[in-house]
Amino acid sequence: MRGMVVAAQPEAAEAGVEILRQGGNAVDAAIACAFSQGVVDPQMCGIGGFGAMQICMPASGVHTVLEFFGRAPLSATPDMWADRFIGQSRDGFVYLLRDQSNDMGYGAVGTPGNVAGYTEALSRFGTMKLRDVMQPAIGQAHRGVMVRPYMHYYWALDHGGDGQVNTADKLRFSETGRQVYFRADGTLKRPGDVLHNPDMARSLERIAEGGAEVFYRGDMAREMAADMAAQGGGVTLEDLAVYRVREKAPSWGMYRGLRIASNPPPAGGGSLIELLHILGCFDIGALEHNSPEHLRILAEAMKWMTIDKDAHMGDPDFVDVPLDRLLSAGHAAALAARIRAGEKASVARAEEPQDPPDTTVVCVVDGQGNAVSLTHTLGIPSGAITPGLGFMYNGCMSGFDPRPGRAGSIAPGKSRASAMAPSILFRGEAIAMVLGAPGGTYIVPALAQAISNVLDFGMSMSDAVAAPRIVALSDTIDVANRIPHRVTDALREMGYPVARSYQSYAFGAAHGVLIKDGACFGGADPQRDGVALQA
Repeated sequence: MRGMVVAAQPEAAEAGVEILRQGGNAVDAAIACAFSQGVVDPQMCGIGGFGAMQICMPASGVHTVLEFFGRAPLSATPDMWADRFIGQSRDGFVYLLRDQSNDMGYGAVGTPGNVAGYTEALSRFGTMKLRDVMQPAIGQAHRGVMVRPYMHYYWALDHGGDGQVNTADKLRFSETGRQVYFRADGTLKRPGDVLHNPDMARSLERIAEGGAEVFYRGDMAREMAADMAAQGGGVTLEDLAVYRVREKAPSWGMYRGLRIASNPPPAGGGSLIELLHILGCFDIGALEHNSPEHLRILAEAMKWMTIDKDAHMGDPDFVDVPLDRLLSAGHAAALAARIRAGEKASVARAEEPQDPPDTTVVCVVDGQGNAVSLTHTLGIPSGAITPGLGFMYNGCMSGFDPRPGRAGSIAPGKSRASAMAPSILFRGEAIAMVLGAPGGTYIVPALAQAISNVLDFGMSMSDAVAAPRIVALSDTIDVANRIPHRVTDALREMGYPVARSYQSYAFGAAHGVLIKDGACFGGADPQRDGVALQA
């Protein structure tokens, strides 16, 4: 079998394929791709961010989840922002503060995990040296990065007064940002322009030489901690020094006879499995794809999943997550019965939906049948860049609930809940699909629809990830612009509020590999400029 890399950036996918062609395995390729993504899409992810991955190496008996989420600083307290809380975005991704201090600047930053996650995965399950898998990223950083359409689209998003800071303002926040992302006349760089960030290249070279040690306990750690202290950030040298990757067993479910392995809480794999279990109670394949009844069932299943997520899905080191109950057949059947009876679930939200958050993915299968699905992010960009280091820090603190006593509330050292759901599906013991998606709270609906499109409607992976989607994470059903108006008219007649996106490809961006008859078939959602490349 020839290997395959699917990623949201052509340059990063090419880096992963080059590693496979050099004899590296799926883990080597995924980490090469991950470092490259931080260079060529620096607001989607990077060494200041966090993530999670699932690794399956059948011949070695390895199947595990590595979780390296951003964590609240050890100085954080549950009520630190309670008096500033003003609402939540309609998709539930961002909590809004009156002074926006959890959205932009050093107060938005949690302890980053990506460098720890990348290096641990490589050292334990890869075959190549860190400096070798980092060479493509370092080379790209030295050459410069061409601005792609989605990159510029994300920079230019206007949140329209919904309480969130525009990305362009975050790019202006630091001196490095103003130098890297703007033209000499002060306007934002445009598609086709080139980003030059020599500080980023030097930071990558320091990690290639010194590994995670230099980032978490060495010179880079001291530079980051000093900058944080000077600018009022919460991350300290102690936060960095005590950071550790968490290893977990996957959560398991079933859909149409295939076993699903996805990442457990606080990641979104449990929510994905719950959603698929609800859909599994209906004969989805007998319906017309994206017909009113198909979308009604999808929407109600998403709403019930969201109700459970909001109530229960937090960091299990801090809150009790009743995962067995949520993933049980009885729970799915009970919710399906309410949907079948025509009941409408209600998920109240205070604000308008936000545009796609910054996250990206890579899915890799190598010639030996090893598979990796990796999702990593900045959460949202904080705008903060330590002088001389070149990379932007995560804004993960915006994902914590400022109200004490809730599953997603702030606590020192706590991981924020995440919708990330890097997933692998099995037919018997054989890997059948490897999937991941960026898109904040849109991740789970995007992946569920892609999986259903393959298994219920017989689509290819490329068709499955590109088909028009919906999300229903509030009382409103949001639809992509390619959903026919006759369908949305019918949904309104059923009593549903419907909001039409201006985007043809909206709501997350599923990427995946389908393995069939010993061959890999990839699909990259067109929204993100990505590609599927064969080794």
